[in-house]
Amino acid sequence: MLRTHTCGELRSSHAGQEVTLCGWVDSYRDHGGGLFVDLRDRYGITQIAFSPPDTPADLIEASKELRAEYVVQITGKVAERPEGQHNPRLSTGDIELRATGLTLLNKAKTPPVSPSEKVTELPGEDTRLKYRYLDLRRPQMQKAMILRDRITKGMRDYFEENGFLDVETPILGRSTPEGARDYLVPSRVHNGNFYALPQSPQLYKQILMIAGYDRYVQIARCFRDEDLRADRQPEFTQVDLEMSFVDADDVIGMIDGCMQKLAKEVLGIDLKLPLPRMTYDEAMTRYGHDAPDLRFDMEIVDCTDLAAESDFGVFKSVTAEGGFVRAVNAKKGTDTYSRRGIDGLTEYVKNYGAKGLAWFRCEDDGKLGSTIAKFFSDELLEKFAKRLNAEPGDLILFSAADWATTCKVLYALRKKVGEEMKLYDPAEMNFSWIVEFPMFEYDTEEKRWNAMHHPFTAPLEDHVPLLDTDPGKCRAKAYDLVINGYEAGGGTIRIHDSETQSKVFGLLGIDTETARDRFGFLLDALAYGAPPHGGLALGLDRVVMLFGGLDNIRDVIAFPKTQKATDMMTEAPGTVDKKQLKELGIKLDS
Repeated sequence: MLRTHTCGELRSSHAGQEVTLCGWVDSYRDHGGGLFVDLRDRYGITQIAFSPPDTPADLIEASKELRAEYVVQITGKVAERPEGQHNPRLSTGDIELRATGLTLLNKAKTPPVSPSEKVTELPGEDTRLKYRYLDLRRPQMQKAMILRDRITKGMRDYFEENGFLDVETPILGRSTPEGARDYLVPSRVHNGNFYALPQSPQLYKQILMIAGYDRYVQIARCFRDEDLRADRQPEFTQVDLEMSFVDADDVIGMIDGCMQKLAKEVLGIDLKLPLPRMTYDEAMTRYGHDAPDLRFDMEIVDCTDLAAESDFGVFKSVTAEGGFVRAVNAKKGTDTYSRRGIDGLTEYVKNYGAKGLAWFRCEDDGKLGSTIAKFFSDELLEKFAKRLNAEPGDLILFSAADWATTCKVLYALRKKVGEEMKLYDPAEMNFSWIVEFPMFEYDTEEKRWNAMHHPFTAPLEDHVPLLDTDPGKCRAKAYDLVINGYEAGGGTIRIHDSETQSKVFGLLGIDTETARDRFGFLLDALAYGAPPHGGLALGLDRVVMLFGGLDNIRDVIAFPKTQKATDMMTEAPGTVDKKQLKELGIKLDS
């Protein structure tokens, strides 16, 4: 080894020892008679003193050639820092290494991304991703990678302790569309045919249940060719699991235990179980979204019946057409939002389908006031105030539209107001479950039903008759884990009987021939004694992001893609040789 210790290891107990460190020059300070260097590796920083009488004069001169990110090997004696010069911000802040030897292992150009923690202003994300090898040296990025490792190991240990087998499933498989577009891989051997990269190991893990491996888990790489956001990537990692002879409560309980373990080990939080649950219908009614942030209140209140009594044209026309008038109460919101602030909120909600934003302020006397108050009787205003629990200083915000639009608008408003009014502690962690999702979504353009999850999701037992009479009301044995307003994982209990599966295929417009073509191997397997089974996939990248208190999933992935699915460092995707295309039987249009 070129070093005896790391840059985060030395303490006062090492004083007097001669040691050798290796690392990168984080910063340097020339004090005239000598030089002080902060030497960095992923374990920490140690201050190096090149000064008399410990360091020879020629070595002091040589040290003055050092620059940021030079890679060096330094030998010296560990000493207590002089009185008054201790640095409590560093784990090594009580000591310094008084250099007696210096070897320059490699020089470095001036870095476009400074890894030093002392540099607070970072370049743009594209620059950080292009020079990712420099960005990954930053202590903040190293902490994220270490956190990812801890969480991954914690999950592996937990599932091993609970009897799960880690089984690998193929990366090259059959294209079985699951919602997003597949990434396709052409076959050279079978010209004109393609493999698909897995969007998830869904079908393989069901096969494993049929094969008798009743507890399966895998840290699985998945691929989806979809439009990206800050919390999505074209290639991502799932903690994928499946269980036999279980119901939804069993799967949810297993994940409850995993979250409790991680919360304690990683964050020091004692998580009470069982985690709270809410049905999909309740979540949409109370929060307008199937992944609500429950770190703060501000629930949606339905005021449709009261709105119908008013003379306000917007409310009257919407309610007459069967629409909804719903509202949120931003408690003490008038302290944050002036009239100009409300105008800003009005422009904001137009991005979510709103034509405008009706509002009331609760005045000091407890009465509601607004530019639209003249269209409401005093008695009706009192009813609104009572229903919305309005108190002096509150700001009432309305959405009047169809159900889906009011959900989008009020969810967006609730999220924005919660952030801007600082209604929650960003360091707080809130875990909950949303259960009993709809089985289907109706596609008005295609005039047919689509599976909300996938075609193998089982309906609730007492909802099976609705498959024949009213599919839109049919609810599924489906469940999502929500952390701080993000879907952190989701799963379902699977259909394991052919009759129900045939009905679901029929509703989805999948005829027998298409079903055989897409899922024939699974249908065959189901005919050979399939146990009741179900599972879930946790988004590992997203879980790490949330546990790390971050808001960009790219900050917890070593080599992520941009929002245009580009690797800035390697410049992938790129062109390939014509010879490679010819071998694959592929001819480009341009």
